[in-house]
Amino acid sequence: MSGNRFRAWLLRRWYGNGPVWFCIPLTALFIGLTAIRRWCYRHGVFTAVTLPAPVIVVGNITVGGTGKTPFVAWLAQALQAQGYQPGIIARGHGGRSEHWPLLVTSATDPLLAGDEAVLLARHTHLPVVAGPDRVSAARRLLEKFPVNVIISDDGLQHYRMARLIDIIMLDGKRGFGNLWRLPAGPLRESTERLNEADFVVCKTDSAATAFMPAGSVVMHLSLGNVIRLWDGRSVPLAEFSGRRVHGVAGIGHPEQFFAALKDRGLLVDGRVLPDHAQLSAADMLFNDSLPVLMTEKDAVKCRGFRLPHHWYVEAAARFAEDDAARILRVVRQRLLTAGVEPASRG
Repeated sequence: MSGNRFRAWLLRRWYGNGPVWFCIPLTALFIGLTAIRRWCYRHGVFTAVTLPAPVIVVGNITVGGTGKTPFVAWLAQALQAQGYQPGIIARGHGGRSEHWPLLVTSATDPLLAGDEAVLLARHTHLPVVAGPDRVSAARRLLEKFPVNVIISDDGLQHYRMARLIDIIMLDGKRGFGNLWRLPAGPLRESTERLNEADFVVCKTDSAATAFMPAGSVVMHLSLGNVIRLWDGRSVPLAEFSGRRVHGVAGIGHPEQFFAALKDRGLLVDGRVLPDHAQLSAADMLFNDSLPVLMTEKDAVKCRGFRLPHHWYVEAAARFAEDDAARILRVVRQRLLTAGVEPASRG
């Protein structure tokens, strides 16, 4: 079985009804090691590093596809609009830089920094630093930029970095899957971890949310215009309604992207690629001239390809007005307790 097929099979099992049975012994080991590690941080055996600026961690307790990156972009831009000076750190997953931490801009090669870090730099136009060591990345961010709030894209389990606020993202359709911990299931931590979060945010791309723990906030991931890679031409997604297209997605939950396109009336032939995959032009080619639609996360890795029939679909986090106000109100209150005030009142 190829790596891609095995991963697809594993995801089906994780988000099905039962565990991956042959992984249960490894799950027991994983639970034991993570419990010991967390105990060591709680009881002072290991010391968490407190940074000069408060840290907001946006992470998950399940594997992939929960909407962390769109939420980070939304939160960073919302805080900037209210007078704060946010900066972003990311792991740089999939990046092959020989030197970390790495300053990331919209022009940075995603082969070096990873697709998510480049996408965040492109979307927010804010300082972004990537690196597997979040503490080192945050220190580099503070050295280079006048940042007074750090937002970490992922890093919920990076306990070495002290944080002011924890926000946990969930998939409103897949939930906790089979409720088993890795690698027998998709859980990185126990579901009891939700009780320690400042917010739980459930991502959905439709009006219906099948899974939503009490007290959580719904984030709609709404599709916007479609942008042609060749020349940057922008058209409404509705122009593709009723047409047959190829869909390509190398994200945590590619089927959700295809389903969202189908909900908008497109006839989608989907091609699933591994999350954070390093793409080649061959991954995007088909034996016809039908339009090829991909996520913006995939598009940042295709900038050097000369592909005239290829488009990416804009997507953004959207909240009910009351929910957005609630998130920002609590974040501002917590920042105020940490001694951080906006330069101007938003």
